[in-house]
Amino acid sequence: MGVLDGVKVIEVAGIGPGPFAAMMLADMGADVLRVDRPAGGRGLSIGNASKDVLARGRRSVALDLKSPEGLEVLLDLVEGADVLLEGYRPGVAERLGFGPDECHARNERLVYGRMTGWGQDGPNASRAGHDLTYLSTAGVVAHMEGPDGAPAIPINLVGDFGGGGMLLVVGVLGALVERATSGRGQVVDAAIVDGAALQMAMVYGMRAGGMWPNPRGQNLLDGGAPFYEHYRCSDGGWVAVGAIEPQFYAELMTHLGLEGEDIASNQWDMARWPEFHRRLAEVFATRTRDEWAADLEPTDAVVAAVLDIDEAQEHPHNRARGLFIDAFGVRQPAPAPRFDRTPSATPSAPAAPGQHSAEALADWGIAPDRVAKLQEAGVVHQA
Repeated sequence: MGVLDGVKVIEVAGIGPGPFAAMMLADMGADVLRVDRPAGGRGLSIGNASKDVLARGRRSVALDLKSPEGLEVLLDLVEGADVLLEGYRPGVAERLGFGPDECHARNERLVYGRMTGWGQDGPNASRAGHDLTYLSTAGVVAHMEGPDGAPAIPINLVGDFGGGGMLLVVGVLGALVERATSGRGQVVDAAIVDGAALQMAMVYGMRAGGMWPNPRGQNLLDGGAPFYEHYRCSDGGWVAVGAIEPQFYAELMTHLGLEGEDIASNQWDMARWPEFHRRLAEVFATRTRDEWAADLEPTDAVVAAVLDIDEAQEHPHNRARGLFIDAFGVRQPAPAPRFDRTPSATPSAPAAPGQHSAEALADWGIAPDRVAKLQEAGVVHQA
């Protein structure tokens, strides 16, 4: 059960943001059927496929989509689906025979979700790329300070998953809502470069309003402000400070014993920000990370310990909220967002390619005797 219970999704297997979008839909209760290649594997290996969190919560069939029979099976599945997700370069799905025109000829109500880096058109559309190149082209990483002044590398969260997978989920859900009125599906063109730029909307507004005037590392939210920064502590750990609002800044100053100094009364004097950076660095270097966290996290000084992936699982707030769960032997993030009437279930384990070919195809309306013949012909593979 879940908020998307009854919604049927075909995921043509890919890597990164496409599987992330499929995972989110499955987490919310959709019946997601992943179509894998007969040879197995889904592209980029994470090591142990049985612990691939992005692959949780759905069944797998293995089809040879380059054969006419395999393509026909996919198009038959499309007839009973609400959503299809694919992440090929533009034109590949069309060449294989299951582009939007072919799919909508079978099912005009289908929402056809396309996940790419550059989008379906434009000079870069057919070119290779990865998260970092999309972020660079979208004007994002130029505003993120890294070591020695180089642009930062923000894992692949801002592009692949925030600007890509989540954008695709939003688009699919929007198209499903619109379909309830029109009765027709449509194509959702979700491009990482689009989503990365979209996430910069507030920065564009701040720049237009004069609040983002400086080069990288000298503005409010990019490390320029001393009250929005990371500081090293005496044990080598770090704390994050985010005391932007005046009342929070005043509380920070009080707890640090700085209320009588110039730093306390000149928060927005940008010319003195480098000086104030140095002063706060001196103060935070006098105690350990956990000592600062114990004193400041319970207050409105807006300070938190910078935790690594293992420490985050043990933080009292995260534990109380159930932010992480144990499923199929892996500690992992819980499904989100949360719904009060239709909560998401604990995700099932990742499926091996073709693990559910026979049962899932039967459940989706493909006759068992046809499946058996396709298995004999090597079109359908059962793990």
